[in-house]
Amino acid sequence: MSARILVIAEHDGSKLNFSTAKCVTCAHALAGAEVTVLVLAAAAGPVAAQAARLNGVKRVLTIENGANAQPLAAVLAPQIVALAGPFELLLGPSTTFGKDLMARVAGLLEAPQVSDIMAIESATRFRRPIYAGNAIVTVESSGAGKVVGTVRIASFEAAASGDASAPIEAASVDVPLPAHTRFISVSAAKSDRPDLQTASRVVSGGRALGSAEGFKILYSLADRMGAAVGASRAAVDAGYAPNEMQVGQTGKIISPELYVAVGISGAIQHLTGIKDARTIVAINKDGEAPIFEVADLGLVGDLFQIIPEIEKLIS
Repeated sequence: MSARILVIAEHDGSKLNFSTAKCVTCAHALAGAEVTVLVLAAAAGPVAAQAARLNGVKRVLTIENGANAQPLAAVLAPQIVALAGPFELLLGPSTTFGKDLMARVAGLLEAPQVSDIMAIESATRFRRPIYAGNAIVTVESSGAGKVVGTVRIASFEAAASGDASAPIEAASVDVPLPAHTRFISVSAAKSDRPDLQTASRVVSGGRALGSAEGFKILYSLADRMGAAVGASRAAVDAGYAPNEMQVGQTGKIISPELYVAVGISGAIQHLTGIKDARTIVAINKDGEAPIFEVADLGLVGDLFQIIPEIEKLIS
């Protein structure tokens, strides 16, 4: 029996966000999944073409509207609802974009919403983490009507892009768009380093670095490694690093191949954000720090002595 699933694409207007490919992988964990990706944009062509090449995508729908130039949840949600009819399950990523959008979609549909899906057992039965990832709960809807969900992207590999291309169809919806929400501006940090949520290598610093100036030692190491830079909440709250670098329960949930935690004690809220990392390396002068309980490799010592030595060894 097939399950019709609609995945809402996250993108910046020209490039498809990796989170969409992870939603596709999540959807295909359901037997008989027929995955449709919906791209809402002012000009959907480039993004739709990328979505169409994702393995497992049956077709791509596009809604082109000048109002979609910025991803405002209040504007996108009514358009999604207008196309939701044939689909049993609607998925978006558990990112800032998806968390904002999918809750509105669920509200308009009067449908149950499941957040941070880490496994799909059926079209109505899911697993998700609770208590900062210390427990996994299985939840199930009544089976009546649709289900809306956000996908915990750290729990899935991204669907690969193939040579084949799924058909792309332009959709038209006639729904009134709200005017009470409008785009003003966006402020985002710019960096030549890899994006924190997609990087295969991440170097993160904690409050032990002592200052924003102290973080420069991490930037140098990260540049030598080709890594992104993250920070603990304590470091962000202290003003040592900007908010967009925060890793953890109230920051970014990441799953790099290599995670280097420098001067981070390992509070449970931080560990929630890195539990899916393949290899964790901890550097801390406190040999009893909780971070060592989850680290694959640990170095006990002064980070201001250890980091320069490591950097020298990297050609």
